[in-house]
Amino acid sequence: MRPRCSALLIICSFIYTCHKPVHPHRIQPLAQTHVVIDRSPDAKRIFLGTPGIAVGPDGCLLATVDLFGPGVEKVPWRKGILPGSGGAVVGKIFISRDAGRTWTPAATYPFFHARPFVAGGRLYVLGQCGDLMIVASDDGGKTWTAPAKLTQGQTWHASSNNVWYSRGNVYLVMERHEERNLQRCWRIADVAPVLMRAGETSDLTRPESWTFASSLVFEDVVTPDQLEYFGVPFYPCAADTAVWLTPDRPMNPIGWLEANVVQFTDPTHLWTDPSGRTFHLFLRSHTGRTGYAAMAKVVENADGSMTTLLETTPSGKKILYTPLPGGQMKFYVLWDEPTRLFWMVGTQATDSMTRPECLPADRYNLPDNERRRLVLHFSKNMIDWCFAGLVAIGENERAARHYGSMVVAGDDLLIVSRSGDEQAQSSHNGNLFTFHRVKHFRSLVY
Repeated sequence: MRPRCSALLIICSFIYTCHKPVHPHRIQPLAQTHVVIDRSPDAKRIFLGTPGIAVGPDGCLLATVDLFGPGVEKVPWRKGILPGSGGAVVGKIFISRDAGRTWTPAATYPFFHARPFVAGGRLYVLGQCGDLMIVASDDGGKTWTAPAKLTQGQTWHASSNNVWYSRGNVYLVMERHEERNLQRCWRIADVAPVLMRAGETSDLTRPESWTFASSLVFEDVVTPDQLEYFGVPFYPCAADTAVWLTPDRPMNPIGWLEANVVQFTDPTHLWTDPSGRTFHLFLRSHTGRTGYAAMAKVVENADGSMTTLLETTPSGKKILYTPLPGGQMKFYVLWDEPTRLFWMVGTQATDSMTRPECLPADRYNLPDNERRRLVLHFSKNMIDWCFAGLVAIGENERAARHYGSMVVAGDDLLIVSRSGDEQAQSSHNGNLFTFHRVKHFRSLVY
């Protein structure tokens, strides 16, 4: 090749590299721009989790977030002390009266794993510090009741998942730990998702206002050696302890957690109950792989009690696992009546087939545990999901965008995220609480 031609080729290649055309239909984030609601005062020792959001009776926005980690013991607010570990936790409430542009701290509470919601014209925040605890506000979040216990001597778990309203009642799922012989591991095999029901106009700070469904503990449903043909569990797994795949990456016993509750009303849906007395639970599924959620159902009986069991397919087979994008991580589901669709915000994985020992040093836990892509899907039946868009993406492994919770406000979808930046201790232990607005979200339907 002549020198002049060679130089011209190099110049053209450089210009193309610097000005590579972007495909007009390439996915762009729907809500990359965000508002930071709260930031950890000590990113390496105080972590932010369990983001929640609700629209108050007066139209204000209410957002909640947890503080956890070794530095929480030094914060100035009243703290909850977790039974067993002795760790300190605090929850914080923020109010926005300008559509989310600015946020004002309103209150704190001594528990975590909390979600905000509205019932009977009151604002509530319900979570746990071992036992279930709740606070309420009658004035749009300006003042709050003292924390009230709903249980005694129990151990609960949850995240800021959805709340369902039906026939004048409010329904939500918290998870109770049942005492089993689990040792030195993440305890989600001994978890029972428990559907809770109360009348919307009842005083939900009183234990007698609530009815609890029966328990269905994961390890009583299935054990790892019963599963075959679809790769669950994906990695070597024990029933009662962690199996260490690398010195810092354990495979914990399989289990379920962080449940959403829905009802099917489409008369053509195979699982619709014409009486309106059946609820379906969709849970995060820990299997070591991506793309599966766990599910169960709850049936209200004639005497008002509620029974938790597995759903069955038309063949008569029981169904525990169902395909769901992002089912390996916490996801949030809401029903939108104008579109008659379920909308889900969750986490997208991109490299779950990487060998654990080959993961970047700053990747948290196993390959299926990627936490920096927050994505939106919709479905008419909770089984077949359509990708609606990428909500936001973090710049690196520590810059998590995950554990989203959301609420509809007019034509927009408001999402809060458990987030981080380069200062975060890890993608799990983030230092930011962020607010994102997906404008005109219904126009994403195709």
